[in-house]
Amino acid sequence: MAAEQIVRDFLDHLARAEVEQALVLLDPGVEWRNTGMPTYRGDKVHAMLRDMVSRGVTLQVEWHHVADSGDVVLTDRTDVLGYGSWNTSFRVRGTFELKDGRIAVWDDSFSWLELLGSGAAGLVRMLSS
Repeated sequence: MAAEQIVRDFLDHLARAEVEQALVLLDPGVEWRNTGMPTYRGDKVHAMLRDMVSRGVTLQVEWHHVADSGDVVLTDRTDVLGYGSWNTSFRVRGTFELKDGRIAVWDDSFSWLELLGSGAAGLVRMLSS
């Protein structure tokens, strides 16, 4: 399977709360990096994703651009995270590095200002409905 399709399938599985199908696409030693947060590795990534889904955190992915070169996939997307009636949307630039057909590095960059602003707007929408 092509690297781009593996990344799309991974995020699509997460968006459908199909966490076990998503985890199969991760290398056992995967590194998950997010702007300004610690790097998580391996089983910790699996546990965090399972926990998010079990708590009812939702994800929608709006794809803007995807480029790949060999085992590296670059994504430009908007992620919409939700919990109950609250949600936040923010632009994400992701770099995925694959090893043996699985995601070995998942590195997302985003603006904390945009995330917090959208989260506050989501709170206002939630409270006013």
